[in-house]
Amino acid sequence: MQTKSGTSIDRPIHSKEFRKRRAMNWLPLGLTYATFYMGRYNLNVSSSHFMDAFSLSKADFGIIATAGFWTYALGVIFNGPLSDKIGGKKSILIGAVGALVVNLLVGLLFLSGWQTKIIVGMSLLYSVNQYFQSFGALSVVKVNSHWFHVKERGVFGGIFGIMISSGYLLAFTVGGWILAHLPWFYVFIIPSIAILIMFVVDLFLVKDKPSQAGFDDFNTGDATSYDPDKDKPVDFSYLIKKVFKNPIILTIMAAEFCTGFVRQGLLLWFTPFLKEVHNILPGSVLFDIASLGITVGGIAGGLLCGYLSDKVFNSRRPPVAFIFYMGQIVFILLLGWVSNATAAAFLIGVCCMWIFGVHGMLSGTASMDFGGTKAAATVTGMFDGIQYVASGLTGFLLGAGLDKFGWGAWTYMIVPFSLIGSLMMLKVWNATPSSNAAH
Repeated sequence: MQTKSGTSIDRPIHSKEFRKRRAMNWLPLGLTYATFYMGRYNLNVSSSHFMDAFSLSKADFGIIATAGFWTYALGVIFNGPLSDKIGGKKSILIGAVGALVVNLLVGLLFLSGWQTKIIVGMSLLYSVNQYFQSFGALSVVKVNSHWFHVKERGVFGGIFGIMISSGYLLAFTVGGWILAHLPWFYVFIIPSIAILIMFVVDLFLVKDKPSQAGFDDFNTGDATSYDPDKDKPVDFSYLIKKVFKNPIILTIMAAEFCTGFVRQGLLLWFTPFLKEVHNILPGSVLFDIASLGITVGGIAGGLLCGYLSDKVFNSRRPPVAFIFYMGQIVFILLLGWVSNATAAAFLIGVCCMWIFGVHGMLSGTASMDFGGTKAAATVTGMFDGIQYVASGLTGFLLGAGLDKFGWGAWTYMIVPFSLIGSLMMLKVWNATPSSNAAH
């Protein structure tokens, strides 16, 4: 059975024209998601400047981060079903407008000399920003669930990793340059301009489904393909039956909690770590090595995860995630042990390879597999939401721990979560969308 896109029900055989149009679809989405990161992790890259400017402790700064993380967690959980209902394109446009307005507002407030009630005010504004940011991953996964067959989604996991890593490049490398050459609050103003540009691009290029771009929709081979209720709307009873009672999805959610703590435990605090332990400042050569390493490591991790999943493990995601959780343990501990500044800067990127590989594989790929085209955004929201619940703990809790115990305890507070995540993957070692359907 062939379609205009050149696919068969069993395995896609896409035409050159289809692949080209699909790239024109996910590339703008990926760049938009990258600008979202620029407008989200600007708080991370400016953390030392921000704390110094207002004499904040790490616990104080952590309160702001936690408020944003937990708002994001609620946002993706509630906006997942909304994105499944209205479609990924509308969702990404809504998120872009909100994120660019809030970032511009924050930058202009600091430009005008804002000095009072910083913790409360920034907690509120960062939370609003994170709410709109929560549409990002949901939109990307929702749109691409219609464009990628399950046998191609390991590759898409790599693409998703590249999207994320490009965002870190904008946030940390470009953000570091901004901090070195402009007043620090420009790390909020400039991202708002970048997001605006991508809003316009998405408006004209992005299509929710192949049929909206002149190709036939096709059987993607995911959980929805085996679902007798696939034509019914996503409602609460569907979520209870197909999602909340599914042991595979619930186990992956538990692993994503661990991923959230490890990921933000590193990303939220590596800038002050490099400054206070190794005297590496944003804008310096070694900081650029660390921030570029986040991008390169993230891309390498995403592509390697995708390749191993599709080519070695027959599109099974948990075995690859297990391997990468093990890698996290080794290299995060090594980061805490080294005393050489160059080695520490280099290891930031190495750690991110193992962290982002898992993140892209579970949030970007497994969510499509087990949520299906019908509930891809909902399941992504659940995975991302539980991840950001854990991320919130890396704010005030990890910040307070660093105030009390110092940087020597930092990595030891992170690696137990990598270990627990690996154990979760052992429980679902052979899980596939077909086994999910059988459940």
